[in-house]
Amino acid sequence: MVNIVGKRYWYFALSLLVMLPGLIGIGIWGLPLSIDFSGGSKLEVRYPKAEGTIQPADVKTVLDSAGFGDSIVQTSENNTVIIRTKTLDEPSQAKVLDAMKAKYGEVTVLRIDNVGPTVGAEVTQKAAVAVGLAALGILLYITYAFWGIPHAFRYGVCAIAAMLHDVLVVIGIASIFGRFLGWEIDSLFLTALLTVIGFSVHDTIVVFDRVRENQRLHRRATYESLINHSIIQTLDRSLNTQLTIVFTLVALALFGGVTIQHFIVTLLVGMISGTYSSIFNAAPLLVVWENNEWGRFIGRKSEAAA
Repeated sequence: MVNIVGKRYWYFALSLLVMLPGLIGIGIWGLPLSIDFSGGSKLEVRYPKAEGTIQPADVKTVLDSAGFGDSIVQTSENNTVIIRTKTLDEPSQAKVLDAMKAKYGEVTVLRIDNVGPTVGAEVTQKAAVAVGLAALGILLYITYAFWGIPHAFRYGVCAIAAMLHDVLVVIGIASIFGRFLGWEIDSLFLTALLTVIGFSVHDTIVVFDRVRENQRLHRRATYESLINHSIIQTLDRSLNTQLTIVFTLVALALFGGVTIQHFIVTLLVGMISGTYSSIFNAAPLLVVWENNEWGRFIGRKSEAAA
């Protein structure tokens, strides 16, 4: 039988290695908040008579000459340009459109959205509250659901720890993508993040539920072997379930269009991370807690036993 729990510290190290670039990115570049959270203007226009394909770098050059060089630019099919910038009043909007019209010709304004800084701060606060309440609700529910077995509270805490792993991975990737691809954290990102939280905890509960059943069936087994046996029993189910989701998300990311691409990629990263954390982090953390291994270095426990 594969000994997943016995190599738990290697899997913990791999999780840290995956999270580290994102955490460094957040520390250096911060989070690329869209106008939904930071306030500003979003201008979506189309240039039907533009020759060739409009490139974001060329649009940035035009905006820089108009005094809006700090704008974030995205382009999509049919020569559609999405510009996110500081709040634009009517004269500023006209200035931007005139500069773009001089470069690319006839322009069709598809949408102009303005979000004030107060509204953005309120959205940010509500987003943080939503994630916090979701975590608290999960902790209370799992503790209640596993109340009949010893240390039920630990199952809730370990599920939250695995969930936080997935949240940090997703947010870290968002920071890196924001820096190098110009992606932003918007309301759809929050929707994807909450969905990832739900799927991650769902997969973790499947493993924990098998642990609960095996505790009644294998009373003489050691806790470590019990956890490992439960992970192996649920491994096929977890992988098969998540792979069906991953295949669907990959298809949507490739062929679903630019408008939902960020949302789908965020979900894809979160689902892969959630599958990993449910198998290699959540249940092994129960063993660490049961053996009181907090703060120990890798291998110290085995050396003491020898």
